Amino acid sequence: MKRVLFISSTGGHLKELLELKSLFNKYDSYFITEKTKSTLSLKNEYGNKVGYLIFGTKDHMLTYPFKLFANCFISLYYFIKFRPKFIITTGAHTAGPMCCIGKIFGSKIIYIETMANISKKTITGRIIYKFADLFIVQWESMLKLYPKAVYGGFIF
Repeated sequence: MKRVLFISSTGGHLKELLELKSLFNKYDSYFITEKTKSTLSLKNEYGNKVGYLIFGTKDHMLTYPFKLFANCFISLYYFIKFRPKFIITTGAHTAGPMCCIGKIFGSKIIYIETMANISKKTITGRIIYKFADLFIVQWESMLKLYPKAVYGGFIF
């Protein structure tokens, strides 16, 4: 059974990723998100197949670079631990380091651009688009910005 790592930030990105729940049981799945009060319950549902990164937002620019740097090392640890063949993500910043690590070590990267953006690229999307094996957009209008993307429709 293929190992698949699902990763996203908390909030809307996580909500979108959880819409893919039907895929979780079809593969040897692992799940990574940021550790917050709202995400601790994932451990109850998925047990030791859940990993947490440090929560951080760009709103706190003084601490954010340090948290992002630490998350790079934590992501490397989880990559070595789970060894995924595929990494599926809805973004955002917490997924970037994992996708880069995965690409270096041969994982296939599947990025789903958030449905929150109809006419503007996300920062993570701009970066991962360059090397993603499959880049999916949820709005047809986004195909103008990401010409090599695939229109997948809405996750919800």
